[in-house]
Formats: sequence, structure tokens, C-alpha cells
Amino acid sequence: TPAKDGTVVVTNSAKVKANQNFVQEGILLDHPVDCPICDQAGECWLQDYYFDYGHQERRADIRPFTSTRRELGPHVSLFADRCVMCSRCVRFTREVSGGGELMVIDRGSHAEIDVFPGYPLEDKLSGNVNDICPVGALCSTDFLYQQRVWFLEAQDSVCTRCSTGCATQMHVNQNQLYRVQPRYNPNANDWWMCDVGRYENQYVSAPERLDGPRLRRESAWEAVEWPLAIREIHNHVADVALHHGGMKLAVVLSPYLTCEEAFLLASYARSILRDVTLVVGKIPVVGRDETFKAGFTIRAEKCPNRRGVEEIARHFSRQPLDWQTFIHSIGSGDILGAYITGGYPDAWIDDAEAEQIRRVRSLVVQDILPSPLARRADLLIPGVTAFEKDGSYVNHAGLIQTSTWGLRPHGGAHVDGQTFADLLGRKGIYNAGEVLRELAAEVPFFARCAAGVPPAGLNLLTGQEKRPRSTELGTVSHPTPTFRSQASPMLEVDAQTQ
Repeated sequence: TPAKDGTVVVTNSAKVKANQNFVQEGILLDHPVDCPICDQAGECWLQDYYFDYGHQERRADIRPFTSTRRELGPHVSLFADRCVMCSRCVRFTREVSGGGELMVIDRGSHAEIDVFPGYPLEDKLSGNVNDICPVGALCSTDFLYQQRVWFLEAQDSVCTRCSTGCATQMHVNQNQLYRVQPRYNPNANDWWMCDVGRYENQYVSAPERLDGPRLRRESAWEAVEWPLAIREIHNHVADVALHHGGMKLAVVLSPYLTCEEAFLLASYARSILRDVTLVVGKIPVVGRDETFKAGFTIRAEKCPNRRGVEEIARHFSRQPLDWQTFIHSIGSGDILGAYITGGYPDAWIDDAEAEQIRRVRSLVVQDILPSPLARRADLLIPGVTAFEKDGSYVNHAGLIQTSTWGLRPHGGAHVDGQTFADLLGRKGIYNAGEVLRELAAEVPFFARCAAGVPPAGLNLLTGQEKRPRSTELGTVSHPTPTFRSQASPMLEVDAQTQ
């Protein structure tokens, strides 16, 4: 029946219910009810339907497949006996990622999902097929048998592995990160995320994480308590500014800082002397932007908040420096002291560059992992990852989104925002929401954030963000008609959601 405005959809007639029962019975002929051993248990729609509507009795004994696990790629495991042949995964590789690695082989009751011979599913979006599989036939190899989902706590977050800024959700239990999944946001990533943001988060629990402040005494490191560390940070940076002038001190705002943290750190720099030099931290760029068939793009810019940090730096400083100019200024003697924030999940600086920076008289480094620069610091301050703090990020398109902490800070580290608030002499516990309102009141670029940021974010450049809605796999570029449900006249159903 052609879809058109005003069509009445009947969802509760005897004929409809009989057909629904028949469809569910047909699906369960090919799907074993082995929920206790399935990784999808607890978040499986078919499991919910089975327990809601019954069908415990089987009228036919059809089991074309036995329970065998097969690897379709480095991150995807196939359990063929659970597959209900919805073909969502096949459509994804053809319509979204564009690789077309998955296909349906054989026909009838023997049809199954497989990869083309010699072409494993190893593109950069492969993990998404695990998300869209409704029954646990495709499972994440990395998450398989790690946790039952009802033990996991979910927190909304933002991926920090590139400037797309995918809306994500972290799943944690007992302060351990088990998985990261995409969260639908039509303004950023739609339903998808790349495998780097999904799987490459081992740095969060790396044993070499910096876990406490350390002060260099002659040639040895000495662990210090946080109150002393805060005083030492101020002593190191203020001494340079007050004795040699504010322009001789550089405060580096990492593109991995949240907007709130960058605002507090820039405020602290201005509180020392108004002419302290602000630097936008090193922007990691790898290759070129990679755009897939449906438009999803993995950005070459591998940091989450370059635009937000730049706007804050420009507000507080007439001419903030970029990273290369900062390095050159050290060589020419224009910079004598530096407070550098990091937070990079990957190696970001080499020995040659670190040795050039070490020429300053006083060097404070705040980072999450050891690096050539951290080893040369006079004072080393541990930072935290995006999974361990609240805050907001502005992506490449000017969309600001908020992220919520799900893990407690590693070891003895403090949240970066708390460190900067302590430097400013603020009392109490750091609150990102309050700082965001303060930021919106002072920096015009962030003025729209005064009332908060909705789940789908705010576009600070155009103000034309979309509102999220529940949809099926795929995208539609044309308007869709609206149906009215006879079962619930108050319910209007968008055709694209059916």
C-alpha cells in the first residue's frame, strides 16, 4: 500500500496479532532459545518478545546449524545458529561502510551470513554490525564473555579520538571500562562510530598511567601531596612571569582538555599577569579525512576539542600561539617557562621536540602517560582521561556536546578541572556544569550554552542542530508521511520509524 498522509495504521486487530505470532514463531524455528549462554542476553529484543508473548512449544524441529563460532574479522564473531536472516549487517556493509564484505550464501532454510572468500570484515566501521544485530548472531570479539550487561553501568560520553566527536556510551563495572558503543546523534555521528574509538581504549587502564604528583629534586623524582603540588605549580609558573614578564611564560591548552578546563586554565594564566602567552596545544593530524558511503567521516584531526580551545585562547589572548610557533619561541629565547597540558592517548612528542622544550628554565607538565616531555619536567602532574571527567567538547563543525564521567580517576590523580580550580583558589568540588555557565557568560562563542547543552548538542556556529529520533537502519533524504495509529489516536508515527 503506498504511504500517504492521513493513512490509518491498524496495529491491534486479530489479523495483525495472528500474523505477528506467525512471524515470531517462524523466527524462533531458526533461533535457539539458549539465552543463558548468549552474549546478547539482557539486551536482546527477541528475548524480550519471547518472554512477553510465549511460543515455548515448537511445531517443527528445524535446526539447520549447530552452535559454531566463526571469526568474520578481527572484531566480529558469527554464531550462525542464532541468525534470523534480517540481513541488517549485509545492508550495513553495502549502504553505510560501502565495503560489501558480508553476503547471504545458500537459500531457504540453509541461508546464512558469510564474508566473501579472502575478504574478511576488517574495515574501520566493522564493530557497528555487532550493534545492529538484534539477536546475538554477531558479537564483539573483544567483549565476548567479559561481562553480563545487567552488571554494567552506562554513562553518556563523547569520543575523543578525532574531531568528529561521536556521541558514545561507556559501559563500566567496578571502575573498569568494558566497552564503548555509539549513541544516536543526528548532528554528529548518526548511529555509528569507528573501531578506533570503540576498541582502542587500553590506555585508560594502562599500568604506566601517571598516578600522583612528582617534583624533581636535583636528578630524582619525589612524590608530593596535592596541596604542595598546587603550590609548586604556582611557584614554578609565577616565578617566571613575575621576574621576566608575562609574555615569557607559556601556558599550553591541550586540545584534549574540555571547554570548562581550558576556560579555568586560561583564567588562571590571566590571574598571574594579563599578558601571559597562551598556546593551543599540538594538534595531531594523521593522513586525510576518510568518508564512507553513507557520509560518516573519520577525521584526520585526531583530537576532540581543537575548535573549543582555540575560541577560549582567542578570547583571553590577542595572539595565542600555535604549537610550532611555541617551539620556535623557545629556541629564540622568547619563552622561559611553560605549563604544558597533555592528555593524548597516543605517543605525541619525540625526544628532539622534548629536548627543545626542556631549554626553558621552568617546566610543568600535566599528562596521563609517560612521555619524553614528562621525563624532562621539573614538576609532573597526573591528568585524567575523558572517561574520568565531566565536560564538553566542540567538534570540527562547531557542535558542542557534553560527556559524563564513568570511571574514578586513576590512582591518586585529580580531575584536571579540580587542579585548575585549586590553582585559582576556588573552594569546594569542581562542577563542570557551573563552569560551563560561567564560560557562556564570559566568552561570546559559548553564549548559547547558558541554559545547558541538550543530549544532541548545540551547534555554536549555525544554531541549526537536529533533534534525535528513533529510526531504523538507513538514512532518508526526503520527507516522510505521518500515520495515525488506530490503537492510540494520540500517537503519530513517522513512516521512517516503521
